[in-house]
Amino acid sequence: MSYPSILTVWDGAEESRAAFELAMSLARRWAAHLDVACLGVDRAPTGFYAADIAHEMIYDAYGQAREEAETLAKEARAAMIAENTAFSIRSATLRFAELPVVVGKAAWFQDLVVLPKPFGREDEELPEAILDAALFNGPAPVLIVPPNASAGEVGKRILIAWNGSAEAARALRAALPMLKEAEAVEAAMVDPAQHRRGCSDPGTALGAMLSRHGVNAEISLLPQTGPNVAETLLARARDTEADMIVMGAYGHSRFRERMIGGATRDMLKAADRPIFMAR
Repeated sequence: MSYPSILTVWDGAEESRAAFELAMSLARRWAAHLDVACLGVDRAPTGFYAADIAHEMIYDAYGQAREEAETLAKEARAAMIAENTAFSIRSATLRFAELPVVVGKAAWFQDLVVLPKPFGREDEELPEAILDAALFNGPAPVLIVPPNASAGEVGKRILIAWNGSAEAARALRAALPMLKEAEAVEAAMVDPAQHRRGCSDPGTALGAMLSRHGVNAEISLLPQTGPNVAETLLARARDTEADMIVMGAYGHSRFRERMIGGATRDMLKAADRPIFMAR
């Protein structure tokens, strides 16, 4: 069992190249079909705010977005034509507000979505909106790839961020195909006392479940040593040379995480290796 259908979004940015190349690498590895979405996004104001803009300008903005989608599709096709794997290129021109519907539908029949890390770019609005659309409007897990990531073998050594939440459980189950292939798996709980809920050993059930799936995982209980949970997990990943982290996404609402922070946004901002997320 692997991921027979993979989706990625190519936006032409250099920061996105690592995600595109990793998506191609994974498609080769699993003999999967790679679906590449090339989106031309019209950001011209709509509704009330569009009243003061000339119709010619609105039309030009949409035309530029269409040309952008076509250019991206040509770039993606040129990159994929040399790949020995099945692929399809889809281009779409849309308004920014339509991203959740378009990306969600594109991800609906996929097994895995591979996207670039949204933070740390000059233009953070679009990649963040695409990631949110995939996580909240599509059923597939998302592999978020920082720009420094290698297109080589990802998933040899995996760190699971476990806190006992429903989101963490869904991410764990979605990652099982990669966990079964991994050479080493560690499930880490940061400050586990707050997640025990009366259980004297919070890792027993988790270890048993993974073992039944053929995953021999080490269970680690970690004190929070960094400024937040994300930094503690990333430090552990560096120490153990884990090349991927599996974790649940947005246990709190997006609004709350935007206002006061949260583990998901902390991890996405600081990530220096691919993060496998589901919610």
